[in-house]
Amino acid sequence: MSSETKNDNNHHPTLPSSQPSPPPPFKKLKAATADVEANSSSPYKAEPIKPEWLDLPPELKEFYGDTNNNNKRSPAWDKYYPYTNSQHLPIVAPDNPPTFTKDSPGLCFQIHGICGRARACTIHFPNHGPPIPTPRFMPVGTKGTLKGILPSEIQNCMDCPIILANTYHLAIQPGTELIDTIFGGLPKFMGSTISSSSNNNNINNDDTTTTTKVDTTTTTKRRFNLLTDSGGFQMVSLAALSQVTEEGVLFESPYTRGKPMLLRPEDSIQCQIEIGADIIMQLDDVVSSVATDEERFRIATFRTLRWYDRCVKAQHELSSKKQKRQRQQNLFPILQGALDISPGGLRELCLAGFQYRDIYRNKIPGFAIGGLAGGESKHDFWKVVNHACQHLPDDRPRYLMGVGYPLDLVVCTALGVDLYDWYVLILYIAHDCAP
Repeated sequence: MSSETKNDNNHHPTLPSSQPSPPPPFKKLKAATADVEANSSSPYKAEPIKPEWLDLPPELKEFYGDTNNNNKRSPAWDKYYPYTNSQHLPIVAPDNPPTFTKDSPGLCFQIHGICGRARACTIHFPNHGPPIPTPRFMPVGTKGTLKGILPSEIQNCMDCPIILANTYHLAIQPGTELIDTIFGGLPKFMGSTISSSSNNNNINNDDTTTTTKVDTTTTTKRRFNLLTDSGGFQMVSLAALSQVTEEGVLFESPYTRGKPMLLRPEDSIQCQIEIGADIIMQLDDVVSSVATDEERFRIATFRTLRWYDRCVKAQHELSSKKQKRQRQQNLFPILQGALDISPGGLRELCLAGFQYRDIYRNKIPGFAIGGLAGGESKHDFWKVVNHACQHLPDDRPRYLMGVGYPLDLVVCTALGVDLYDWYVLILYIAHDCAP
């Protein structure tokens, strides 16, 4: 889910129109697009609903309980004080060195203190990048850059340890395959890497000659870290140009003269692996929070779980060629479920689905809260955030997608959120105005 094009009830600055030249073909999805064109004369025709899409997933029937079961398992896990008095979060000093484990080789989450449900933490990556103190707002660089701001200014003037980039837009222009093969990933492409050399001089003396041998060691450091969106929110922002199916989402690209292209969970993960972000997001099925189709919300919630499984499998298979990068990339699932926080409702079912995967499959390094900030009331919005923080693990970071108003940052931090992003803030800065 992306914050790139999120709207709410507030007015946003009007951007000047531009007509970029068409880029090279969208190679990443070319084969999938060809299949769509060959098998369907109308690729944007709505897909018939299958009954199994509305049924409780098999793993949840056993793990969480049937809808008629009054003794359901709690969808909350790995909770500490103040949610429970039985145990307290392990607190470490801010200068404590990070420790990366077998279960979490690419992310170390250290908690330094709590105040109520708010917490002061640090996120570390094994990439020679800066540590990330939280709570943290992440500015959005849609195509790998913050408009009007140099990479050195992001590091030195803004003191910003992480930014966000958008997979959908980078895949179209200039293409993630190009970013990977030519530059070795987006960090080098956007100038966020720094190479430093250290010299070790070995001097040998004898009666007639002096020989000096210089050993040079080069270390590549990062100015800031990187999180990428999966491209999922374009299902909402480009709803008029897209059709969601079980396979993925079909887009009528604005750059390919109306030809459809299919973005599947596997494609999204491949693009993010090529980008080389430190945190990558699953492709989720996103529905506007103010929609009224309850059946569509239920399908989207369970489909998000299925798509997460496909993303995990794709990350494992596609990263086999880039083993080091695989260890350093952290895949976050995205919590969906409309505004339904009722007992046994969609939000709880989605939580239970990720709880099952976290306990019985692979440990999840962090979680995102999605499907919000789309026009719902503040009251409903805060209730959903509160519900998510009450149930998500306390020992891992929580990322609230598409939120950046000061009041929301204060309230949601008090509720227990660690990370935020909002693309509109950069537009305000670029147009010399304030929200």
